Parts: sequence; C-alpha cells; structure tokens
Amino acid sequence: MKISEDIKYIGVNDHDIDLFEGQYDVPLGMAYNSYVILDEKTAVMDTVDGNFADEWLKNLKEALDGRTPDYLVIHHMEPDHSACIEAFVKEYPETEITANAQAFRMLSQFYPSLTNIRKKTIANNEKLSLGKHELTFIFAPMVHWPEVMMSYDSYDKVLFSADAFGKFGANDVEDPEGWACEARRYYFGIVGKYGAQTQAVLKKAASLDIQTICSLHGPVLTKDLSVYLNLYDKWSSYQPEEEGIFIAYASIYGHTKEAAYALYDALKQGGYDNVHISDLAREDMYECVEDAFRYSKLVLASVTYDTSVMPCMREFISHLTHRGYKNRTVAFIENGTWAPMAAKAMKTMLEGSQNLTYLEPVVSIKSAMNEQNKEEIAALSAALKN
Repeated sequence: MKISEDIKYIGVNDHDIDLFEGQYDVPLGMAYNSYVILDEKTAVMDTVDGNFADEWLKNLKEALDGRTPDYLVIHHMEPDHSACIEAFVKEYPETEITANAQAFRMLSQFYPSLTNIRKKTIANNEKLSLGKHELTFIFAPMVHWPEVMMSYDSYDKVLFSADAFGKFGANDVEDPEGWACEARRYYFGIVGKYGAQTQAVLKKAASLDIQTICSLHGPVLTKDLSVYLNLYDKWSSYQPEEEGIFIAYASIYGHTKEAAYALYDALKQGGYDNVHISDLAREDMYECVEDAFRYSKLVLASVTYDTSVMPCMREFISHLTHRGYKNRTVAFIENGTWAPMAAKAMKTMLEGSQNLTYLEPVVSIKSAMNEQNKEEIAALSAALKN
C-alpha cells in the first residue's frame, strides 16, 4: 500500500491473537505497522511482531525492489514492533540501526546476540536526510515507554507517531464502530496513565504541518486530522469527551443491579438519553474503563462485601485511579444487609483523584429497595441531570 509516492506500508495483520499485551480482548485482531521510505537513501520504519517475520521480510523485499535499506529506524522497542530486528540484521547486515540511547539499552536486553550491528544513535530533534525526505526525531518519553520517539518527514508531511494514535483491530477488517471506539479503549488501557507526557508531545506536534499520521497500530490517518488530534487532547488532559452518564454496578443477588437499572430507567424516562450501564462482573473491564473516561458523570453501585466492595468494583476503581481519573462528577449507590459500607469504601478509593464532584443523595439500600430508596433514586436522577 502506498502512503505517498515514496512511502510504502509493509505491515501485517494478526487474526490469531486472543489477548493483546496478555490482557486486552481484540475481537477484530491487531495490526503491526511498518513502513519504508524510498529516497536517495532508504529507511525502514520499525519491524513487527515476531510471529510475522517471514511475511514482513517478504513485504519489505517487494517494497525495496532490489535495493538495500540504509537505515532501520526504531521508534519503540516493545516486542510487537522490535521482534524482527534479529531477522532483519541477518538479511541486511550493513544497514544502520537508528535509535536513541535508551532504545539501544533495551535492544541489548531483548536481543543480547546483536553485538556487531551498525548503530546510529539519535538525539532529540536531530535530523536525518534521506535525500528530499528529511526526518526530524521527536522524543516522546513515556508515551508509553521511556525510549519512545516519533519522526516527522517534512517532505510528505508525515508523522510517524509510534504507538500514539493507534487502535485495536486488524487493518483488513472494517471496524463497525469506526476509529474512535477502539482507539479510545487502546489509549486509556495502554497510554492513559501518561496524559502529561502525551500533552507535551501534542504541543510539539502543534508546530508541525502534519497531513498524515502513521501509527504503529491501526489505519493510516489522512483526512481531517483535527478530529484525532482533538480527541487525543481531551483524553490526555482528562477532560470528558461527552456530557453523559456511565453507571457501573457490582451485584450479587440482583438487588444492587435492580437499583442501578432503576436509576438508568429514571434518567431515560426523564429525557436524558446519553446514559450507559455495565455489569462490572460480566462485561469487558477495559470497555468499562473506557466509558468512565468518555463521559462526564459516573455512578458507582456496589454491594458491601467483606466491609468493602465487590472485587470487580475494587479492580475497576483501581484502573481509574491508576490512569489519573479526574474532572468528573461521581455518585454512589450502596447495598448491605447489616452494615452498608460500600459508598464510604468507594469514596476512600477515589481519595487520590483530583477535581471530583460528589453528588447527593447517596442511595443506601439494606438488602432490597424500599420506597425511601425509590425516592432517593428519583432525587439522584434529578441531580445527575443538572
């Protein structure tokens, strides 16, 4: 696939993977992207997952059409992008491996046999001329590993963005939900903790005339890039993407679930359409994390369990706080037969989060909903709609 007259896509699609990074469900597969720039000198931009070495080398050979690459640029050392470096060096031993010092340290850890390679160590903002194409290297530490860098091709105005702007899903499978849904889950699952570092890179990118974004995962982005840039700005600054309500519940015998759905129904019947609900014990945890960051308001509903909350609720809140959850409105529904304590426990778990507004009333159920609880849910619905 051509990105431009001189830039070709040589990546691969993975339809056999079940869990990305051993934890993220990827029903649409995964793409490992790699590119080659053909100029007076030739640069290969990253490799792919080790399971696809033969396919990738074949793609590369076809793109080179008899040429020998001058540079292999390593933007990110995670093995889904670096695992074919050994195979590449065996095929093209004279190529200069081009990376920053941190990446070379990681290279020696992952691949200790690579001792006699030709190295070109890159500094931040250093330029590399390939002819008419000139690459500027932009360090992006902790987006989402410390060695990550991006590169900008000033001729075709392409940003090679490493994992930033990536998404789950193979490139030869149409995503019925478009780019944003799986890109959002990818961002908050993998990059979300590093919002400040992402903001720093976005500020650097703002000074560049970018017409194409080539990530290491997902499709090449070419049209209306402001959509993607604006979403990344919201996500990395921890601002809600939409005014909406997400209800996350953890129930044992169904009474807490009943209360959560009573609130959901009250909001819907009251004309609030952008409300969503999930069972934390049964639905994909990272989809739930994504929705908590997507919407402006969050309702946590849990039964009291061992004087605290259900394990799935504890895990959910831990994911949120680990990723810097803030700038939201939060409400609570708790349940407990002899001592409802879940609301206090959930609020305590959120203590380190910044700029959270807590709504009243707290709906406190003892075993099953009564008439007072129904009134509390009506009051909470009214408060959430304001």
